[in-house]
Amino acid sequence: MTTAAFRPLRAAEITAWDHEADVVVAGYGIAGVSAAIEAARAGADVLILERTGGWGGAAALSGGIVYLGGGTPLQRELGFEDTPENMKTFMLAALGPGADEAKISDYCDGSVEHYRWLTDNGVVFKSAFWGEPGWEIPGDEGLMYSGGENSAPFNEIATPAPRGHVPQMSNKRTGEQGGGYMLMKPLAEVAESLGVTPVFDIRVQRLIVDDADRVVGIAAKKFGDEVFVRARRGVVLTTGSFAYNDAMVASFAPQLIGRPAAAIEEHDGCSIRMAQALGADLAHMGATEVAFFADPQLMARGILVNGRGQRYVPEDTYPGRVGQLTLLRNDNQAYLVIDEASYEEGCATTSSTPYFRFPPKWAAETVAELESDMGLPEGTLQATVEVYNRHAAAGTDPVLGKKPEWVRPIGTPVAALDLRNCTAGFTLGGLHTTVNSEVLHVSGEPIPGLYAAGRCTSGVCAGGYASGTSLGDSSFFGRRAGIAAAAN
Repeated sequence: MTTAAFRPLRAAEITAWDHEADVVVAGYGIAGVSAAIEAARAGADVLILERTGGWGGAAALSGGIVYLGGGTPLQRELGFEDTPENMKTFMLAALGPGADEAKISDYCDGSVEHYRWLTDNGVVFKSAFWGEPGWEIPGDEGLMYSGGENSAPFNEIATPAPRGHVPQMSNKRTGEQGGGYMLMKPLAEVAESLGVTPVFDIRVQRLIVDDADRVVGIAAKKFGDEVFVRARRGVVLTTGSFAYNDAMVASFAPQLIGRPAAAIEEHDGCSIRMAQALGADLAHMGATEVAFFADPQLMARGILVNGRGQRYVPEDTYPGRVGQLTLLRNDNQAYLVIDEASYEEGCATTSSTPYFRFPPKWAAETVAELESDMGLPEGTLQATVEVYNRHAAAGTDPVLGKKPEWVRPIGTPVAALDLRNCTAGFTLGGLHTTVNSEVLHVSGEPIPGLYAAGRCTSGVCAGGYASGTSLGDSSFFGRRAGIAAAAN
């Protein structure tokens, strides 16, 4: 689609409207459905425009983790103490630099209420805790650590509390019907019960403004035909990130060139471009989540080293943090050094990512031999292992702070998994919005009639990431968008 195709239309040019509603939502993922529910409950007539053939978006294909805290009923029931202030301290430390403090404060203060909103709308969280390392929960437990809260350095900055809330699921199929599906399904059913009308297989392309530059509709295409949709009160954009827009990735987040990992290819940045054509401001466009294709159960039992044979991250932390530090700070060079006993022990555990348990590329009887086989600078890996083992004999890791339960000397035989270039990710930056999900013009003023939420906006993450923040802030600020749009 050319740049010209995003330019806004004037309402005076529209001779007939094909659809009309008080609030028009573009995108039927978690942000869109949350906006639609709240707008409908506020008395608005709501229409959702969805590019695919059904509801769900990337949310329905995700692991379903929702980042919630501050003392949710599930946290308390499982014996974990948390407060909004403690949650905020962690999020500001982990999700920056430059994290939006106003959004994070609002999100933390409203987290318990948002949990209740989800459960009141049919989302079920099983009262069980999963305490093992992992990208996701392999079973149907409802709570996990999902951001490195209990790992260095964050466990000394804020009191650790698990905040990854996962909807209970049946017949789980990872990437097909898991926690994300069980999050979206009840919300979509609620939207339908409220009379929200979806239009599927329609692709939004341009915003429509009146003579006062207020957004009053959307121009779209359905099976090649142009469709004009009028919004009497407001338009809400929720169409996802720009991870699959090659030109935008090259311009804003070149570290992800050739390695997109959003759940659906419809994340092409169209909402961002449409709003930019009206002068919308952007924020944190270079920020990215980075997945790391290694099994956390194995990582915690070994040591991760870079291309210089040096450790660079506590191996028991959130794997997304490992991915970011690997790609952004260590030239995407990583190796997992692990002894035979720890490798076999890790492979015997339950994991949500057993497909990341591939065989080591190198194996040797000594660290010196392994270092040579790997082609690392002479003496580097030997020095790293010597220092690690010296402290591990006492159960400590003063260099990076790995928790004592995972600290043990590296023995022999010893092996290494080749984890170079094992990263991919999605974008976190987007439209600059207020805490009420108003899209801001570059002047700093809200664009009248235009709201946005989800991954097409810059949410609570400005650099770092924690699993569940996307679904969490998308639904939280999606609700805000629906309420604000309906109030016009």
